[in-house]
Amino acid sequence: MYLSRDIGVSRIKGRKKYCYGTGLGIVLLDETYPGFPGDVRNPSAFPYPIQYEVAEGLDIQKLVLDEDKHQHLETVLKAAGKLEKMGCRAILAECGYFAYFQKEIAARMEVPVFMSSLLQIPWAQSLIGPGRVVGILMSAKEMLLDKHLTDVGVALGSNYVIGGAMDSGECPEFDNLWTEGIRPAVPHADYQQSEKAFVRVGLRFFKDHPNMGAMVLECTGFPPFARALQREIGIPIFSWGTLMDFAYSITVHRDYYGHV
Repeated sequence: MYLSRDIGVSRIKGRKKYCYGTGLGIVLLDETYPGFPGDVRNPSAFPYPIQYEVAEGLDIQKLVLDEDKHQHLETVLKAAGKLEKMGCRAILAECGYFAYFQKEIAARMEVPVFMSSLLQIPWAQSLIGPGRVVGILMSAKEMLLDKHLTDVGVALGSNYVIGGAMDSGECPEFDNLWTEGIRPAVPHADYQQSEKAFVRVGLRFFKDHPNMGAMVLECTGFPPFARALQREIGIPIFSWGTLMDFAYSITVHRDYYGHV
């Protein structure tokens, strides 16, 4: 991406940060499942620095299923605060259901906050116009609350439709990674089988809504298969990967090298 050092950096001075030249800070759930390249918890596929901090004690079950999610706010704030103090230029989180805390975390941080890929829904809506809908592909449709949407700026009842990739039990490889009571002691998944199942449910979701003009993928485990799905449906797809790229691009704007 960069052909030489930034010649604008000619002098340095200390700030109240531990590190310099940092990139994105990502709050992780307190879980130990693996991630394919493209998954947020696998940094090998991303061309910018990534720093992680675990929200200790907060697992998938609590984030997605607990009725009183507000009890976990301080845990998330603590993790986000550590990343900010480390020097990260933006704060993200690894699960789309962190949208529940978008407003609260953004209000307390000095750096930009991107808690969920669902933040891209209003943008996607503005790109396709009111005559078409944005497909929101969740991991579990029934666990999406109004607050998840309103906290990322989505007008309830506007031009969107919601689907759940794991609701029908057709993505067993995902269950082997994330679903309590189903996943084995050592979580595992097969890439080809995961891709095949994900593309199948994503394609059906698309066909069920002929006026779908864009799709937003909620789960941080979906980006590894986003391109395969896009080859089938041919519409813009927003994912955690596109959100991460955007977050870095606006906090560390690239310079341009070329000729005239």
